[in-house]
Amino acid sequence: MKSAATSIDGASELSPGSDLSSTAPNPARIPILYVILGVLLVISIVPMYFYSAEVESINRERLKTNEQLLQNTVTRSLADDLSQHERSLRMMLANLSSAIQVASGGDIGNKNIEAPELRALLENFVSSSDELAYATLLNSEGKGKSAGRIAPDAFLQRELQHAFDAARDGRAYNGQALQVEDGKTVRTVVLVSSPVSYGGRFLGMVGAVVDLQFLIQRLQGASGGGLIPYVVDSQGRLVAAGTPQYVTGQDMKNLEIVRNFVDEGNKAQLAATKEFAVPEGRSNIEMLGTYSPVMALDWAVVVQKPQREAYRGVYEMQRTARLLALMAVLLSIGVSIFAARRITNPLQVLTESGRALARGDFSQRVHLRSRTEIGELAETFNTMSQELEQFVEDLKRAAEENRALFLGSIQMLAGAVDEKDPYTRGHSDRVTRYSLMIGKELNLDAAFMETLRISAQLHDVGKIGIEDRILKKPGALTAEEFEVMKTHTTKGANILRPVTQLAEMLPGIELHHEALDGRGYPYGLTGDQIPLLARVIAVADTFDALTTNRPYQHAHTPEEAFKIIRNLAGKRLDPQTVEALMAVYGRGEIRIQRISIKRAVAAAASDTAAEVPVPEPAPAMPAVESTNLERTRV
Repeated sequence: MKSAATSIDGASELSPGSDLSSTAPNPARIPILYVILGVLLVISIVPMYFYSAEVESINRERLKTNEQLLQNTVTRSLADDLSQHERSLRMMLANLSSAIQVASGGDIGNKNIEAPELRALLENFVSSSDELAYATLLNSEGKGKSAGRIAPDAFLQRELQHAFDAARDGRAYNGQALQVEDGKTVRTVVLVSSPVSYGGRFLGMVGAVVDLQFLIQRLQGASGGGLIPYVVDSQGRLVAAGTPQYVTGQDMKNLEIVRNFVDEGNKAQLAATKEFAVPEGRSNIEMLGTYSPVMALDWAVVVQKPQREAYRGVYEMQRTARLLALMAVLLSIGVSIFAARRITNPLQVLTESGRALARGDFSQRVHLRSRTEIGELAETFNTMSQELEQFVEDLKRAAEENRALFLGSIQMLAGAVDEKDPYTRGHSDRVTRYSLMIGKELNLDAAFMETLRISAQLHDVGKIGIEDRILKKPGALTAEEFEVMKTHTTKGANILRPVTQLAEMLPGIELHHEALDGRGYPYGLTGDQIPLLARVIAVADTFDALTTNRPYQHAHTPEEAFKIIRNLAGKRLDPQTVEALMAVYGRGEIRIQRISIKRAVAAAASDTAAEVPVPEPAPAMPAVESTNLERTRV
């Protein structure tokens, strides 16, 4: 009893002398609420931030590439149209020169120059096309006749003098773009001339003033969505534009992209895309521009677009991604605070109870349901995880849409190559289909098949850079022409090499004309040095070339084509790949469709078209001829 009493007395003596409830908390203490909140924020936001940043970066580069491809396609189309007009006009001038020589008997001196037949020829020449505004014939003494809808002013007279001087030297002449007349009838024209000679003797000059309204209309049609198209000459002066903000003859070298073209001079043979700034007031407008040279005229077609318009999809994607990220951050903060408080509340209850005990209130009880609190916290994190998963799925869906857009752009680019000639229309699609059939027969994995699909679709993209006179030549190529044709493999690889996403596809594009025996091009690889990707495309390419009509050959039947291909197996083509294609055909999975092609009749003054009938299948090519198959542009 004494011991117990001592204990009780001791306890009673501590109460009056010690007030633990009034003890201040340690000011250096870090509240556990902040610790839990910080941990939750780090583990929830940081990984999401880096992942979304990476996805955003990848998609941004793809969208930029698509915009650059679009500009390249527009400029190339306009440049090709200008080249075609120039060739047509040169042919018309040549025909006019020949007619003048016949009508004048090879003499257009001061006496014969007044002949009514010559005036009639000029009038008929001008009336043959709405694009011809004026035509003139000058003899060797500078005297002549003219016809047209305009009267030459001082500037045009000066151009005629330059053209006459060039004709004396035996040179054709392409003049500067000029504006004639004024007001609502103002026209943009350019002088084109050719010398007239007979028996090595200089007789005079024929010249035509071309109304560039057709070019202005094409440029206006290409403008829209912020795109500004225009044409400049080799000195950087404006030829024509699709918008009224530029004037014919204006010096455009203040624009960096035009200055680059002028500095390149005759070396500017390929299209180029560049980001540059255009001064406007006290600020600069960031631009994306592309130029494509028109070699025959020493001109260039230029299109430019403000980067805010060109990369609108990029910026919208960035804004959307950042907004979603901000919303996710705010949601994470709110959920984290709620969850942290739910965890720390039981500790606060325990602290208050402890202080109550220190004050001597032994009746205080702690009711702590930790299982319920932890369960609620788990449910909160489950909700957050579901929202993050949905966010990631949305990003993946956007990535798939961008991939579909990327593949569509590739197919559009391949189709542009095929459209250069009606005989090759659909060639890339067929080669892709045959290549995939071969790959399936060889049991190649899905990743390789995807690479094969894109590589086969783009295998002939380098033919964009091959001149039509070689590409469409109806017959075997000369040695010089063949050397030019062989460059289409390396040109295609060089065109696509800047696109890092296409790196795995380049071997099929660059090496599909290599031969197992080392006689292929461009590098003369042999045997296993040639990648499987290129071997598959080579067989598919050869089969389609043999079974379709070309300007230089009749279509073979599949049986004849396989006889030729079998002769090439082990020499040029991979035997295993050849057997795979033959097995696919043997099961009836390949159907060959015959097509009739309509071509324009090659007459100087005819606009009609003639039906080129599809000839009967040619007999099988002998083995010795099959070795020269490359010379016919397979």
